[in-house]
Amino acid sequence: MKYTKLPITITEQIEKLKQRGLNFGDEAKAAHYLSNISYYRLRAYTYPFQDNDKKGQPFNRNLSFEEILKLYVFDRKLRLLLYNAIEKIEISLRTQIIYQYAIVHGSFWHLKPELYNNSMFFAKQIASLQKEVDRSNETFIKHYKQTYNDPQEPPSWMSLEVSSIGLLSKIFSNLKDNSCKDEVTRHFGLKANSILENWMQCFSLLRNVCAHHGRVWNRRMTQIKFPKKPLNTFIVNQQILPYKIYAYICCMQYVLNIISPGHEFKNNLVGLMKNCPLMQEKEMGFPKNWQNEKIWQINKR
Repeated sequence: MKYTKLPITITEQIEKLKQRGLNFGDEAKAAHYLSNISYYRLRAYTYPFQDNDKKGQPFNRNLSFEEILKLYVFDRKLRLLLYNAIEKIEISLRTQIIYQYAIVHGSFWHLKPELYNNSMFFAKQIASLQKEVDRSNETFIKHYKQTYNDPQEPPSWMSLEVSSIGLLSKIFSNLKDNSCKDEVTRHFGLKANSILENWMQCFSLLRNVCAHHGRVWNRRMTQIKFPKKPLNTFIVNQQILPYKIYAYICCMQYVLNIISPGHEFKNNLVGLMKNCPLMQEKEMGFPKNWQNEKIWQINKR
């Protein structure tokens, strides 16, 4: 089937949305926003409120462009909040993995095939890591290459410092279960290495969505796993949808409570959720009375 849709002007975009039933309080302001936020990007926020199987894709409820814009702004604020939290988690994960293995297995532990489960995956992952090191413009990488030639590759605390969180997640998952891996997992309040492996994968995927300005609010994510016997306070109600953003947020909150006591993530989240537009809490997987969970209790100052 050939794609035949033609580009349309901003005036035509507004007219099309009006024909589909969207209200406009100020068309001049709407035109300004559409000049800076593409019609196609905003389409992701109108889609859930339309009958998309019907001709013309009419809106199925009374909505305004301004309400859609509020949802877009809310999603942007949520995305920035999550991205900031993931940065802290990523740095901590990177630090612990490098440290625990380097102390036991030496500076270049990441290059030792005997530490890994799958030799083929190991070869591919190290090749990818070498490419990331070669692409790096970090001063410490340049210094190593100019100063040392044995080994040719920098030590773990340099190489893995410039790796993507996605690649780090794959490397960690491929590492054999041993005392080093157990120490990393326990540092983050978990007993099963498989749970931390899953969390790293999920946090990596969410990080990429946030970094590329993707929609977060009602996105269906990879299922995140919950620990059966967490070492610290976790959510009691685990009958929540594991592929919704709330499940991810609970796991992030759990890690942040360990690595960054006194953090502002939960305060900022609660504040943001008070202004969640169009009653979309359910679409993000938030259950009723979610703030009653002990993990979300905010100490009054």
